[in-house]
Amino acid sequence: MNELLDKLCRQRRLDRDEWRTLLAGRHSLDQQDLFARGLEERRRWYGDQIYVRGLIECSNICKNNCLYCGIRRDNRHATRYRLDRDTILACCEKGYGWGFRTFVLQGGEDPGLTPDWVAETVAAIKERFPDCAVTLSLGEFEREVYQLWFDAGADRYLLRHETADSVHYGKLHPPELTLAHRLNCLRTLKDIGYQVGAGFMVGSPGQTADTLAEDFCFLQDFQPHMVGLGPFIPQKDTPFAGEKAGTLEDTLILLSLVRLTLPKVLLPATTALGTIHPQGRELGILAGANVVMPNLSPPAARDKYTLYDNKLCTGDEAAEHLAGLKQRLAAIGCTVAVHRGDFPD
Repeated sequence: MNELLDKLCRQRRLDRDEWRTLLAGRHSLDQQDLFARGLEERRRWYGDQIYVRGLIECSNICKNNCLYCGIRRDNRHATRYRLDRDTILACCEKGYGWGFRTFVLQGGEDPGLTPDWVAETVAAIKERFPDCAVTLSLGEFEREVYQLWFDAGADRYLLRHETADSVHYGKLHPPELTLAHRLNCLRTLKDIGYQVGAGFMVGSPGQTADTLAEDFCFLQDFQPHMVGLGPFIPQKDTPFAGEKAGTLEDTLILLSLVRLTLPKVLLPATTALGTIHPQGRELGILAGANVVMPNLSPPAARDKYTLYDNKLCTGDEAAEHLAGLKQRLAAIGCTVAVHRGDFPD
C-alpha cells in the first residue's frame, strides 16, 4: 500500500486498478504519515494561510429531485425562500467589512433565478467590490448561460460531479439527470475560462472502492481548480433518511489523497465535516485542506437551507464570528488570508 502512495506522490496519478487497490485498503494506511504528506503538500503551495469564502445561500428552491438532498423538489416540509438582490448585496457589504474577498452564491436550480437576473447580480457585486471574486454554485445550465455569467464577472463555478460512476450516479439522482450531462457542464465551464470545482460526497449510498476509483481517475484527468469533498449526511425528509452518514476517518483520508493527486487544488474543509465532528474543519486542514466557507447568509435563511440534517450555521461557522474562526485556526498554526485566494498559476 505504501508503494502505491509513494508512486502517487511521485507521479500525481495512478491507473484505475491501482486506485481500486489503494482505496479498498485505505483503512490500513498509516494515517499519521498520510495526513503529514497532505499537510506538507498544502504548505508547499499555500503555507499556513487559509482562504475564506463568504457563503450566501441565495435560494433553497430547486426543480430537481436528487435523492440525497433536503431541498429536493418533492420535500414538502422545506420552507422555501429566495433572496432578493439588495439582500445579497447587503450580505456582501457585511462580509467585505469582515475581510472576505470571495463571495459564493449557492442555491438550488431555481427557475426564479433567471440567467439575466443572476448576471445582473454578479455585475452589481463586481461593480461594488471590484477587488473580490464571485463564485457561483447554481447547478447545470447550457453553455450560453455559463458564458453570460462569466462575461458579467463571475470568476469561479462549483459543480460537484457527485460520482464519476454512471451506475452509482443513477442511484443518487432521478432519471432525467445524467452523469454525461454533468461532466459536459464541467468541461464547458473550464473551456469558458472559469476556475472550476468538482467533488463528491464521502460515504454516499452505494459508494464503493470501485466508484471512488472512478472519482480519482476523473479528478486526475480533468484537473479541476477546486474539489468540494465532505461526508454524506442524511436528511430526514429524503429517501436516504435512514442511510448511514459518511465518516470522519474516510473524509480525512480522501482529502489527503486529493491533495496528493492535485497539489495546487483549492480544497475546502467543509461545513459538513464540521457538522460530524467538533474539530472537523481543523482536522481537515491538518490533512491538506486550505479553504473554509463561513456562512454570510441572513440568519433567518440559514436554517432553511437544509441540504442535510443538523447543518452548522451558527457559532464559528457564521461569518459574523470570523474572529472565533481565526482563533481556532491560530490554534493549529494557521492564519486567514485577506485576499481573493485564487488558484495559483
